[in-house]
Amino acid sequence: MSGAEPFLFPDWPAPTGVHAATTLRTGGVSAGPYNSLNSALHVGDDTESVMHNRRFIRERLALPSEPVWLEQIHSSQVVKAGDVVGLPQADASYTDEPGVVCAVMTADCLPLLLCSVDGLRIAAIHAGWRGLLNGVIGNAVAALGECELLGWLGPAIGPGSFEVGEEVRIAFAHKSPAFDNAFKPQAGGKWLADIYRLARIELNMLGVTNIYGGRFCTVTEPDRFYSYRRDTVTGRMATLIWRD
Repeated sequence: MSGAEPFLFPDWPAPTGVHAATTLRTGGVSAGPYNSLNSALHVGDDTESVMHNRRFIRERLALPSEPVWLEQIHSSQVVKAGDVVGLPQADASYTDEPGVVCAVMTADCLPLLLCSVDGLRIAAIHAGWRGLLNGVIGNAVAALGECELLGWLGPAIGPGSFEVGEEVRIAFAHKSPAFDNAFKPQAGGKWLADIYRLARIELNMLGVTNIYGGRFCTVTEPDRFYSYRRDTVTGRMATLIWRD
């Protein structure tokens, strides 16, 4: 195992009793391109290694229960974590119950955490551009109900690395002209998209203005982060949130 710090902890003013962390790629036992703290079973890694890594994450973070893992499909589907049976196809989960761990896995897509200022409601969201475009953030905010929220933007592909086609920019422009300034033109009809700015714009339109994080780039920091765009065959980080 690597001796490097295996977790990133959000720098946000979450209320007492709300806990959160993102796993980095150090501290686990996975080998090869999954080196080393891969938490995903669906990427071709050795199952025993992944399960060891998941136990390590649970023990080191003193999680109150096994995280509620999702089969993420770039959808807008949100589930209540405490009601989950099996592995649901969804890209966000929420809870108002203590001891339930909401979790998403990423390797360039945006992990977004939400919590109410009273600390009673929390959510974890997997926001790739498709899910973001299709309303996964709005659905999660709606699921949390009427409350003031804090948001934290975890490690994702940075604005200098996320090249997309014209069709992506047009799709967001059709959703709202407010998204226009999240895209910068490149040669050959391509655009650089700022997924952090896209999420901030969406959150602002939903009334969420207390937003933190969003200063990472998974592509340019291979020692800390997995990146699908950089490596194709790779592991996943887990971003988790729970409350007392």
